[in-house]
Amino acid sequence: MKYLGFAFLAGLVSALGFAPLGLGLATLAGFALLILLIESAPNLRSALARGWWFGVGQFVLGLNWIATAFTYQAAMPAWLGWVAVLLLSFYLAIYPAAAAGLAWRWGRRSRVTLTLSLAAAWIVTEWLRGTMFTGFAWNPVGVVLIDSPLVLPAPLIGTYALSGIVVLVSGLILPILLLRGWRFPLGIVLLAALSQVPAFWWQPADPAALAGQPAIRIVQPNIPQEDRWDPVKDELNFYKILRMTGAPDGRPRLIFWPETAIPYNLHEGDAPRQVARVIGPGDLLLTGGIEAAAPVDGAPAEYNSLYLLGPGARILGRYDKAHLVPYGEYLPMRPLLSAIGLSRLAPGAGDILAGPGPRTLDLPGFGRMAGQICYEIVFSGEVVDRANRPDFLFNPSNDAWFGAWGPPQHFAQGRLRALEEGIPVIRSTPTGISAIVDAHGRIVARLPQHEAGVIDGRLPPPLPPTLFARFGNMLSFAFALLLIAAAIAVRRKTR
Repeated sequence: MKYLGFAFLAGLVSALGFAPLGLGLATLAGFALLILLIESAPNLRSALARGWWFGVGQFVLGLNWIATAFTYQAAMPAWLGWVAVLLLSFYLAIYPAAAAGLAWRWGRRSRVTLTLSLAAAWIVTEWLRGTMFTGFAWNPVGVVLIDSPLVLPAPLIGTYALSGIVVLVSGLILPILLLRGWRFPLGIVLLAALSQVPAFWWQPADPAALAGQPAIRIVQPNIPQEDRWDPVKDELNFYKILRMTGAPDGRPRLIFWPETAIPYNLHEGDAPRQVARVIGPGDLLLTGGIEAAAPVDGAPAEYNSLYLLGPGARILGRYDKAHLVPYGEYLPMRPLLSAIGLSRLAPGAGDILAGPGPRTLDLPGFGRMAGQICYEIVFSGEVVDRANRPDFLFNPSNDAWFGAWGPPQHFAQGRLRALEEGIPVIRSTPTGISAIVDAHGRIVARLPQHEAGVIDGRLPPPLPPTLFARFGNMLSFAFALLLIAAAIAVRRKTR
C-alpha cells in the first residue's frame, strides 16, 4: 500500500512542472520515481496500480483550475467542482496506468529497457488521451519543456514525442537522484543549474525586427467572468471593448477581440453599426461571437464562432468551433443529466454545436488565418488545414473562469502549437493572457492576467512548413517505434 502512496506523491511532484510553477526538474524527479516504482512492481497488476495512482496525483494537482469553473455556475454548489476534478482524474489516470503496465510488460528486465518502453508507451497513451471520447489533451507532459532547450525538437517530432523525451531524461537523471552522501546535493545543484539554461539562447524575440509586417492591435478588456454573461452589463462591456479599440487612424490594422466579445446579433440591430465605427477602410476585425443555429430536438442551439469583419462590419468569413468542451459547452446525455438539475457551465438554453473542423480564412492585405477558439488549441496536430496552410493562428479565448493555473497552462500549450507548426499565434482574452507569439514559440509581447490593455505590434511572419506541419503526429508515432526498437536491441544485447 505504501508504494501506491509513493506513486500518488510522485504524480503530485510531476505536476509541479506545469505552469504557473514551471518546476521542470520536479517533473523529471516525479517520473524518475515512477520508473523505480514500476521496476520494483512484483506483477502487472501492481505496475498498473502504481501508474494509475501516479496519474491521479498528476491530474488532481495539474487540473485544479477546473474546480474554479464551477464557482461561476449558480445552479451547482462550488464543492462539486472538486468532485469533478477527482472523477476526471480517476478516468484520465487510466492512460498513465496503461503506459506503466506496458512498460513493465516490455521492459522489466533492465532499467534501460524499462525507461525506453515507458517513453514509447507514454507517447501512445497520451495521444489516446487526447483522442478517445472527443479527447482531453490538456497538459501533455512535454509542455514542461517549453522554456527548456529540450523543446527544440518539437517542429520535428511534435508534442507527444516531447513527452517521451521527458521520460527518457528522467531515466538519465535517476542515477543522480540515487547518489548518497555529499554527491547527492552536488548532483541536485548541477541539475538545477542545467535546468535554468534558457531555451531560446540563440536569439530572443525582437519586436523591432518585425518592421514592415502588418500592424495589429489586440484588445484585453479585463472583464471578470461574473460580468461576462450579465445582461445588465452587456452594453457596458461592449462599449469598453469599442473604446479600447479606438477610432481608425487611416493606417491599415488587423484588430483582435476575445472569444464571444460581441454579445449581440451581428446580422441585425444596432451592433453592426457600432462595430463599424472602429473599422477603418483598410482594417479587418477578428472577434468571437455567437451564431444562432437551427433548433435541435426542439431546443435552441448555437455555434461558438469567430467572425472576420471588414469595413462597415460586413461579415467576410466565419469559423465555428469544432472541439467543444463537454459539460462546458454541451451537456452529454442531456435528457438524463438535465432531469437532475445539471446544465452546461457556459450559459445558454441549449447546446453549442460543433463546427466542421480547421478552416483557413483569407484576410485581404494580411495573409491567411486559421482560427482555434479557446480550448481547441491544446490538440496537437489538429489546429490547421494542412491542405491550405495559414500564415498565422488566432486563438480567441475566455480564460477568466480557469482560476490561477488554467490561463498560464493554456498559454504554454498555445506556444507549443506555434513551435510545432512554424506559424505565429495571436491570443486575445477578456482577462489574460493575451499575447503575440512568433513562429519559434517565443513571446514577442504579452499582457498579464487581470489587467486591461492593448497590444500594438506587428504580425510575425510564418516559417517554411516544419516537418511536423507536413506529417503531423505520425512523427511522434515514428519516434515511439524508434524507442521500442532501441528497447528490443538493448534487451537482446543484455541477454
